[in-house]
Amino acid sequence: MKGVGKPKLRCAACGSSLALCMCAELPRLELRTRVALVIHRHELLRSSNTGMLALRALVNSELRVRGELREQLDLSELLSPQYRSLLYFPSADAQELTPELVAQDPRPIQLIVPDGTWRQARKIHSRQYELKQVPRVKISTANDSGYQLRAQSRREGMATLLAIAAALRIIESDAVADRLTQLYQARVARTLAARGQLPKDSEWRFATGAKLS
Repeated sequence: MKGVGKPKLRCAACGSSLALCMCAELPRLELRTRVALVIHRHELLRSSNTGMLALRALVNSELRVRGELREQLDLSELLSPQYRSLLYFPSADAQELTPELVAQDPRPIQLIVPDGTWRQARKIHSRQYELKQVPRVKISTANDSGYQLRAQSRREGMATLLAIAAALRIIESDAVADRLTQLYQARVARTLAARGQLPKDSEWRFATGAKLS
């Protein structure tokens, strides 16, 4: 019978395993937009999680954890009139996130981002009743990034950090999105290196946005 493996030691600052610590790569981005990451507690334990990296890079951000002790999480306190809240989830009624949609309201945007498996994210959309009136937004562009830390079941599916970067490219600027994309690429390169799968010139290619061949 196989023994139970010891939990990996994690960096207290970036949340990655010590072997994949990203502290030296983390930007500190102060934005008008607030990102509220709603993460399932099981997702916090996954080595492929990138949502927590986004949270630590974005100064104006919030964290809420779902699935703890079977208690219903109440997100109503996030819904401040100071912000225009949008739930980032591709439901049937979700609007495409575009510059035109952003320009419809002068308030800063609060982007509520589910983080977890597709099943876990769908529960946030359907079970958090206080969010029923919050408009859903999506980005339908196919994900053409290179190596993925986790298999995606949808053509537009992407890691949480990349999804946030794509949204902030529209809401904020290319410069903000590029910084977060570079952070994701550095994480991928470090993960591949830890697995012994990184060709010698791949880290340079990741840093420049090139795909693995």
